[in-house]
Amino acid sequence: MKLEDMILVSVDDHVVEPPHLFDGRMPAKYADAAPLVVRTPEGDDVWTFNGEVIPNIGLNAVAGRPAEEYGIEPTSFEEMRPGCFDLAERIKDMDAAGVLGSICFPSFPGFAGRLFAKADDKDLALAVTRAYNDWVIDEWCATFPGRMIPMALPVLWDPDLCADEVHRVAAKGCRSMTFTENPHALGYPSFHQDHWDPLWRALSDEGTVLNVHLGSSGQLPGTVPDAPVDVMITLQPMNMCLAATDLLWSRVFKEFPDVRVALSEGGIGWIPYFLDRIDRGYDTHRAWTHQDVGEGVRPSELFRKHFLTCFVTDPVGLAMRDRIGVENICWELDYPHSEAPWPHSAESVWEQMVEAGCSDTDIDAITHGNAMRWYGYDPFSVIPREQCTVGALRERAVGHDVSIRSYDQGRHAAPTGATSNGPSLATIQAEIRQ
Repeated sequence: MKLEDMILVSVDDHVVEPPHLFDGRMPAKYADAAPLVVRTPEGDDVWTFNGEVIPNIGLNAVAGRPAEEYGIEPTSFEEMRPGCFDLAERIKDMDAAGVLGSICFPSFPGFAGRLFAKADDKDLALAVTRAYNDWVIDEWCATFPGRMIPMALPVLWDPDLCADEVHRVAAKGCRSMTFTENPHALGYPSFHQDHWDPLWRALSDEGTVLNVHLGSSGQLPGTVPDAPVDVMITLQPMNMCLAATDLLWSRVFKEFPDVRVALSEGGIGWIPYFLDRIDRGYDTHRAWTHQDVGEGVRPSELFRKHFLTCFVTDPVGLAMRDRIGVENICWELDYPHSEAPWPHSAESVWEQMVEAGCSDTDIDAITHGNAMRWYGYDPFSVIPREQCTVGALRERAVGHDVSIRSYDQGRHAAPTGATSNGPSLATIQAEIRQ
């Protein structure tokens, strides 16, 4: 296989929601209460909803910008690459990078829709959640068939309504839903309670994948408030380790054996140690903890059955792919966030695959096969396979500008709490909790 022959499907990208998202999608009684984009006197474009102001954080939309311009300050749509929020431009950016398919997490509502869930008027909260999901399915994913995999927001505050939404969006062809990696951190019952049983049943009935993205609980790992942001960046994957541990030892998979969970943006290099640790801990302590994952079943087997993982750049994890389970690994681009190697996405994953000695079979599974299987995604039914490769997509994108250039309009001072080493961990955590 050559680089140009790969077929790339990213299971973790992001959309910066366009201002028209809710136009014509809200019930008449709530039309005036829908989220709205306004421009501040400083020139920033911000979303307003339920008395809150939610900026477009610059770090969420840095594709195409030099690294020196990365930051957490609010920004305007003019200071973003259009592919961040414009679907037609996103498809061009995907073509230029050689990326066939994409799953996009939300931005301003939070990765699991917690902004909507905080609204006191729960009928309004439900209306905006459903309107958002309809936009994702009917516009963002339907306009260019075969290119986008739809993923819905959950109804966090009511497990029965959440189950209803799983069924509703599944009828529209969406079998993926976001969720928080730690509901307890948001004031809801934990995974260990039966509170969420209606959701687990609905996911099982529809074959819907639950996607938990790091930071979706409003928390990221850190040490002390005055630590540099580099501490949080280093520890980010541990959020997914925590979520996997909590779910694996919970009652969920024992009582709902068909539930499947995708760990988003957590990397894979930590997983071989994690699998060894849970097996050894089970053998050593089950006599007194009374944990039971099933007759003849190892905890590591439970992980491989129920969890999908993904990576952007993770050569260590790829080198140990057989210990993780090749069938459990997917690739992600993370466009337009700072981790994304756009537009050199294909080169990035290809170099890692070659270095790890991956076979063609492994490459096909990790780059697209596993994603297609888990999400019921069949792009070849609408796009001939030969037109789905990196080479074919890039040929379509000849002439599309992918140059790295400045989008800075000189409006922003250093972020509050910044030092010569960048913003503090406390500053970043405050932005995440907003």
